[in-house]
Amino acid sequence: MARLRRRPRDPEGRMTLAEHFREFRRRLFIAAATVFVSAVVAGIYYEPIFEFLKAPFQQYADANPQSDISINFAEATSAFSNLISLSIFIGVIASSPIWMYQFWAFIVPGLTRKEKRISLTFIASTVPLFLLGCWLGYTILPQSLSILYGLSPAGTSNIQAASMYFSFVTRFILVFGLGFLFPVFLVGLNLIGALPAKRLIAGWRFAIVAIFVFAAVATPTADPFTMFVFAAPLCVLYFGAWAVCRVLDKRKAANRPDWLDVDDTEASPL
Repeated sequence: MARLRRRPRDPEGRMTLAEHFREFRRRLFIAAATVFVSAVVAGIYYEPIFEFLKAPFQQYADANPQSDISINFAEATSAFSNLISLSIFIGVIASSPIWMYQFWAFIVPGLTRKEKRISLTFIASTVPLFLLGCWLGYTILPQSLSILYGLSPAGTSNIQAASMYFSFVTRFILVFGLGFLFPVFLVGLNLIGALPAKRLIAGWRFAIVAIFVFAAVATPTADPFTMFVFAAPLCVLYFGAWAVCRVLDKRKAANRPDWLDVDDTEASPL
């Protein structure tokens, strides 16, 4: 029986529509399998993860012994549902280097040698920023909970359903993690020529306002403390992205052929 021969890869990275679908399916499978394996491992260590995410809540409870506050499982299936949801959450974070790379590798057409270097640079910056955002979200969580629980009138209690509490915590952490990918998105637009550094610095005032509006809408809490702590690093990262884009634009200008700068009505040096 004749063996099926794989079509040789185009040196310029061009692919047919069917090849794009196969590439998407392959990378989606790798990303999903990585998340699944990470989630299974997280399920094995469910109790330490549970205590780790419960710590901000417990910190407030210990600091306010007069408050009637606790976490409860309202239904028989709640504990199992919480195990599944927390395992998936940790699986997504733990496998972030793999699924982020798969996402970027699919977008970059064909992965030529130069594009592979760009992809590795992308991962080298994206994963630390994502994890830094998650860490910041977890770090300020006790202060945010203290502000929210402190609004409870005297004589009332905060008996939290476990599913609601952990849903809030995971969304809170993920919003910070994904928000810190903002500068990578800006640099990506610059790499494809859609967002030059001059446009970034020219619109910095509008960008600052947009960042604070985004922080107010995206964060699960409505308190100004959380909004400011989220928005302030994003403003710093915005100017950091501008600095990177400025360097990239200078490199592009240095490698630009002279004949491209000639007016259409003039004869080129060629």
